[in-house]
Amino acid sequence: YARKRRRARPRFGGSGLDLWPEKASLASPRAGGGANRGWVGGGGNPPRVALVGSAPHPNPLPVKNGERGHSSAGGERGRTQPLLSVEKLVKEYPRQGAGSVLTKLFGRKPPVEEEIFRAVDGISFSIDHGESVGLVGESGCGKSTTSMMVMRLLDQTSGRIVFDGEDIGGILPQSFARLPRRSQIQMVFQDPTDSLNPRFTAARAIADPIMQLGDIKGRDALRDRCEELARLVGLPVNLLDRFPHQLSGGQKARVGIARAMALHPKLVILDEPTAALDVSVQAVVLNLLQDLKQSMGMSYLFVSHDLNVVRLLCDRVIVMRAGRIVEQGTSEHVLGNPQDAYTKELLTAIPHPPLPVS
Repeated sequence: YARKRRRARPRFGGSGLDLWPEKASLASPRAGGGANRGWVGGGGNPPRVALVGSAPHPNPLPVKNGERGHSSAGGERGRTQPLLSVEKLVKEYPRQGAGSVLTKLFGRKPPVEEEIFRAVDGISFSIDHGESVGLVGESGCGKSTTSMMVMRLLDQTSGRIVFDGEDIGGILPQSFARLPRRSQIQMVFQDPTDSLNPRFTAARAIADPIMQLGDIKGRDALRDRCEELARLVGLPVNLLDRFPHQLSGGQKARVGIARAMALHPKLVILDEPTAALDVSVQAVVLNLLQDLKQSMGMSYLFVSHDLNVVRLLCDRVIVMRAGRIVEQGTSEHVLGNPQDAYTKELLTAIPHPPLPVS
């Protein structure tokens, strides 16, 4: 029976190209059973990952004087257009309970206006090379939804997302995850405990994006890169073989930051990276993020509800409410002399005096 099934497998265009070859072309980190356990800093062979349609990540550009290097074409492009441009971005969801089950499954009629919830309502903004932009607002205003669409973890309903001259808004999230362009946009999530795989050691978590999209081959070279990133974010190297439950909150935050920096991204999205941390740890992590930005020349999209943090880290501020942008401008202008009534309400809600703009 098995032999008959193999003979009956469809082949591409009759050319003899088997759509399901006998040997799997995609190896997962679990392939090989126990032989791959402890591959970072331990015995066994490292797992091999070969994603279909992916290409090796290009060599990182040299960094000089705290600024990211560019080729002549890339540098000219960087001077004439922003790194990220978002135009009339919209994200809609059907309201809970709107429409029947058959309508939701088969789409027999388009939803009426009352059945649609617009989480993001036609916003537009840009981020220049090496710039930090803060995205602030109350809970549920669409900040995280916007960041997820820019990261291509969520598809937009309409609008354009242009990154480094390429319209990535038309690429499905599933396809974008396998493209080399993914390495240039990385994210530090809000809760490091939830964003780290509990079955991965710290070294395995940091190495994961390198295995997927990087150009480093071999267990020893991969281990060296993990140790280099650990030292970059101030994580003791002897903690790399520990699991997330064996690390403190600040140490897990450093692992998440090291993972985001592993591929030398041009844009890092920070979704409230210090919200789940103790106040004393927050200051250390914020100083680390500021130092990394200056040394690596990256751009930040900093999503937060803490205006004092945004004031210290960001060059410009975007204020959102109910899915729309109500005010945007430089940090000094928006937070020092707000024009919109909602921005003034946010500033008066700060429980302690605002810090001066650096």
